[in-house]
Amino acid sequence: MNGSNQAAQADSFPHRPVLLAEVLDALDIRPQGTYVDGTFGRGGHSRAILARLGSKGRLIAIDRDPAALAAARAIRDPRFAIVQARLSELARVLEAQHAPRVDGMLFDLGVSSPQLDEAARGFSFRADGPLDMRMDPTSGISAAEWLASVEEQQLREVIRDYGEERFAKQIAAAIVAARRNAPIRGTRQLAEIVGQAVRTREPGQDPATRTFQAVRIFVNQELEEVSLMLPQAIERLAAGGRLAVISFHSLEDRIVKRALARAARPPVPRGLPLRESELPQPLMKLLGRSIKPTEAEIEDNPRARSARLRVAERTAAAFDRALFKQHGPGAWRS
Repeated sequence: MNGSNQAAQADSFPHRPVLLAEVLDALDIRPQGTYVDGTFGRGGHSRAILARLGSKGRLIAIDRDPAALAAARAIRDPRFAIVQARLSELARVLEAQHAPRVDGMLFDLGVSSPQLDEAARGFSFRADGPLDMRMDPTSGISAAEWLASVEEQQLREVIRDYGEERFAKQIAAAIVAARRNAPIRGTRQLAEIVGQAVRTREPGQDPATRTFQAVRIFVNQELEEVSLMLPQAIERLAAGGRLAVISFHSLEDRIVKRALARAARPPVPRGLPLRESELPQPLMKLLGRSIKPTEAEIEDNPRARSARLRVAERTAAAFDRALFKQHGPGAWRS
């Protein structure tokens, strides 16, 4: 798909940025500051941030989806830059953009509404489409390619761990049995296989929901990307800078919550007897509890229902690479 077609298709989907007012309040935007929108999507948050920036302000947007980059080209503003990259490449992007420290960062995690709504992307079983699921269709293997060769045990573990699916064993066995007869290439095809393996489900939820979530997260390495991004974001925030992260399911939110909680604790070895006044300053200060969308926003945009916004502020403490190596992103998932 060429750039003009991508942009036209992107414009056909109405975009509703989640928790927009809350995000703007959380970032406490300085008019002449430098900010990062680490998940541009269709630019709802980016446009609102730009509206609050002054003439010398700057916004660096990042996304791995070529369709998002095509949509970003509609923003013709000298204060704005868009970069195609993964979350884990945050430090490289900021270095290339000559932004060693920034005043705020936003990350709106997970899949975007346009990705779900476009059947050709293969993220949803609501309409039949090729089983792709890649956030960047030009990179990596598709969901169909992975399902064609994955061992049953690994498939079961992915569905169980990433989908939090209690019928993971039955679903994995059904997928492996089905692919012996014919390749699994379509979203409806996979949904039907899962539906036959799962006879009961919570009211209002399709039996395939958790399996699709699990496969998508695995194919895009979403949890690993978040885990690798967080220490990079914390290191590159200026003192007083804000980090705002929106999560949509418990696995993402758990990583973010533990990362920020660890960064908000003084870096003191266990068992070292120190008075509270002697404790070193932590890297981050937590700003309240997680923020949820209002009932009015949920009514207007049902996909916002599971969103959770967490916010923290960078202190003046020096970033300790050894501490983050010892208590790295993998530890936050445990």
